[in-house]
Amino acid sequence: MTTLSTDAAVDFLPFVYDMYKPLRLGSDTKLIDFCQTALATFILERHSHSESALRMNVLVVNSGSSSLKFQVISTDLQRIKQYKDDRLCRGEVEGIGGEAIIKVQNRQGQSQKFTASLRDIAAALDYLVRYIASEQSGVLEIKSAGDVHAVGHRVVHGGELFSESALIDDKVLQGIEDCIDLAPLHNPNNIKGILAARELFGKTVPQVAVFDTSFHHSIPERAYLYAVPYHLYRRHRIRRYGFHGTSHRYVAFRYRALRGLTREQTNIITLHLGNGCSAAAIRGGSPVDTSMGMTPLEGLVMGTRSGDLDPAIVNVIARKEGMSPSEVDTLLNTQSGLLGISGLTHDMRELQAELKEHEDRRVRLAIEVFCYRARKYIGAFLAGMGGANAVVFTGGIGENSPEIRALICGGMEWAGLKLDPSRNQETVAREGKISTEDSSLLAYAIPTDEELLIARDTVRVILGEPHPS
Repeated sequence: MTTLSTDAAVDFLPFVYDMYKPLRLGSDTKLIDFCQTALATFILERHSHSESALRMNVLVVNSGSSSLKFQVISTDLQRIKQYKDDRLCRGEVEGIGGEAIIKVQNRQGQSQKFTASLRDIAAALDYLVRYIASEQSGVLEIKSAGDVHAVGHRVVHGGELFSESALIDDKVLQGIEDCIDLAPLHNPNNIKGILAARELFGKTVPQVAVFDTSFHHSIPERAYLYAVPYHLYRRHRIRRYGFHGTSHRYVAFRYRALRGLTREQTNIITLHLGNGCSAAAIRGGSPVDTSMGMTPLEGLVMGTRSGDLDPAIVNVIARKEGMSPSEVDTLLNTQSGLLGISGLTHDMRELQAELKEHEDRRVRLAIEVFCYRARKYIGAFLAGMGGANAVVFTGGIGENSPEIRALICGGMEWAGLKLDPSRNQETVAREGKISTEDSSLLAYAIPTDEELLIARDTVRVILGEPHPS
């Protein structure tokens, strides 16, 4: 690729800016490379000298088997430093493969819901971008696909290959494919989202993969190895990887920002409690242990996942119920957890309402098992990491349910943790300390924002800025 002087890049910029967007759809690769170089040189020069830059509109994509969640976040390095990232819109598409339901909310809070026949992820992404670029969306900053400057993807499993977010090229894409064995339900769908974006925007729009597993790469061998024959790890990489890393990383960052601490001073236990649940022990700003394992099935009780159980139970269920191993796997992932114990629902809000109205024994039991397991992990991590300064709650349940937080923290006075009832009750869907002033082990509730972190990492990766997991 041709190298430009800064002066040449700046002089050429108006021409590049006018011509670059239509060129994305063209075939003159030399001219496209030249234009990209001019823009990149200009952006890097402005970042290194004036601490300001051209704003990037980042499309954040989370692709599922029949769903697609998205946000468009406008940001740059300066706005990241000042916490002034601009969320232009968000939404999701459900029921892809048939008559899909599309929900979009713009920055003014105006929500729209409609349906469209969408055969696959590629069709859904194309439809979404065209809608966002239309006048109906109310997103004034996006007038065409050319106004999307980069795409950031949530990728569930990076295995041992990816210790941080990565600019997607053919080699990175192959690496994500190589991890399919570790996440057969998730990585194939993430790849579909990447290929759909490449088809829609072309290779000239940079894409970045942000991995759920990357944040946990600092976990030491003694914590990630299972006590099975070592050759199984050598051959098949059977080990603990951990998930929800983007969430744990974000709330750890927000905790130290709230308290004015450095990364090295951050010693906390984070609890991501939603339909999926996980805990992380973070010492010196980096994880030293986590509850999820090789797959997201291990650890805490979840909405439909069992969490920890005796491995021999798998064979017992298979033999007594006449089920195959894959059928037992499905049962443990989709019919267990809160749903399995209560027999009613995986939704904690509904269980709490049911308990309040009918005092159902199994509903109470499901909630008690859920909270006990979380409390047990806090105790184990406190021992494993040699103490902590705070417990941080996040995720849909962790952010919004004072009652569940109180049940989990009940009886933790021995560790120096005492919740302030008023603070706990008032801190819903917002950041705040929920422990008493005399607690030696603090407690916080901090809403997660994985999409924002993905957008920020996308900008940082593209510009070659540090983005440590």
